[in-house]
Amino acid sequence: MSGVVPESAHNSSRIFPSVDEFESGTLDPEAFDHEAHVYIAWRLLQEDTFSVASHRFTSALRKLTRKLGIEGKYHETISWFYMVLIAERRSQQKRTDWNSFAEANPDLVSDAMKLLARYYSSERLWSSLAKRQFLLPDRSDLASVNRP
Repeated sequence: MSGVVPESAHNSSRIFPSVDEFESGTLDPEAFDHEAHVYIAWRLLQEDTFSVASHRFTSALRKLTRKLGIEGKYHETISWFYMVLIAERRSQQKRTDWNSFAEANPDLVSDAMKLLARYYSSERLWSSLAKRQFLLPDRSDLASVNRP
């Protein structure tokens, strides 16, 4: 299955990789930017429970980074933090299409590092432990995790 345009794409001309392409590792790595990561995570959460979707996402992402020879780019804390945040924000929305989600959560789809910096110190986020396993945020702004 080739890339699909979601119901109401955030960027209407944007074609995102499909879940099948992501899980099989056949997607174009150049097209797999931050917004595409968020879109794929959102799609998986549309299809499965949080635990199943998270496992599918992290497993496929690890497999893809191995296939591309960039294993060092995989980051467990970032992957899980985004899955948790996407799932929680999804559950708080009445509309279920991608466009509505992306418009309501610009902080999730735009600058990943800016969002992460609100919740993680650089020392914690870029530690070798954070790359290997999920670490909770260490900044005090946690009360606003649910707000863009």
